[in-house]
Amino acid sequence: MQVLLLKDIKGLGKAGEVRTVADGYARNYLIPRGLAVAATEGAVRRTEVQKAIEAEREERVRSDSSALAERLAEMTLTFRVKAGEKGRLYGSVTSADIAEEIERLTGHAVDKRKVELEEPIRLLGTHKVALRLLPGVDCELNVTVEQESEAEGG
Repeated sequence: MQVLLLKDIKGLGKAGEVRTVADGYARNYLIPRGLAVAATEGAVRRTEVQKAIEAEREERVRSDSSALAERLAEMTLTFRVKAGEKGRLYGSVTSADIAEEIERLTGHAVDKRKVELEEPIRLLGTHKVALRLLPGVDCELNVTVEQESEAEGG
């Protein structure tokens, strides 16, 4: 019997593939568990249309992310913070702070886990921070940490 796989099945195939399996395996295991459906012409066509739509959406997301990465690579994020002697910050600039600032400046929400900061920034100065938007879509941000002036901080 020919079935269209709805989910990846180890040893059989990936979702969207048509496979020939024993009738009993299909009727008693795959179909009742929602892992596959009978490979009718309509089901195969529907799956092909869904794959095309998904590929188009994925391409659009990738191009948007690439454009954002180019924009961010040209920007410098500036944080004004309180610092003590020798340029040590009283707090730190974290990946969440950086993601929040990116969203404020660009309007694009960026997950803080995409900001690859080994440890929070605790020193004044300019720092390079890696940002991985998607696999293969990376950029490097310039993050400048400046001391807050006494007039601003109060």
